[in-house]
Amino acid sequence: MYKRGEKIYPCCTSLTMDYIGGKWKTVILVYIKDSVKRYSELKRMMPTITERTLSLQLKQLEEDGLILKKVYNTKPPLKVEYSLSDFGKTLIPILDLIVEWGEEMGEEIEEKKPENNS
Repeated sequence: MYKRGEKIYPCCTSLTMDYIGGKWKTVILVYIKDSVKRYSELKRMMPTITERTLSLQLKQLEEDGLILKKVYNTKPPLKVEYSLSDFGKTLIPILDLIVEWGEEMGEEIEEKKPENNS
């Protein structure tokens, strides 16, 4: 059993998935693992995510200490950048493996796709 704050987890996998689980958290982390990204860049990279969902996921990742949010309010429009925190950087090997696995499965699925003979 693991405890983080008020939450109790039956195993380490449950704890891990609380940090990176869901449809978008890992995608966001992969996009910012190599370089700082602005909100608008992330939105362009994930055209099917809603503004609300992106905002909520970024907020959760920031609250969990995985990402850093830097706000520049020197002049309008407001500029906000996101990057991995040192804690978030501990996930890089896992994120790289997730990307590698997805690329391999994507190629395998493409190979198995029936040809369209129209």
